[in-house]
Amino acid sequence: MTTAVASRELNSLDRCDRCGAQAYVRAVLESSAGELLFCGHHARTVEATLRPMTSEWQDETARLHEKEPVSVDD
Repeated sequence: MTTAVASRELNSLDRCDRCGAQAYVRAVLESSAGELLFCGHHARTVEATLRPMTSEWQDETARLHEKEPVSVDD
């Protein structure tokens, strides 16, 4: 039996499996289709080892540098 994990945008409820910070990287393991979530820091520390074992490496760390829209009240 194969289990598929659907892609979705990570949100503030997704937490790093190593430290509990907000997750910005989702790694889907090729062997089990299970997923691991990482903050940007921990994703960088495991990427070289873990990425070859994944079927999907969803990296949303670019969102860390996005600016929030500023609303101007008249």
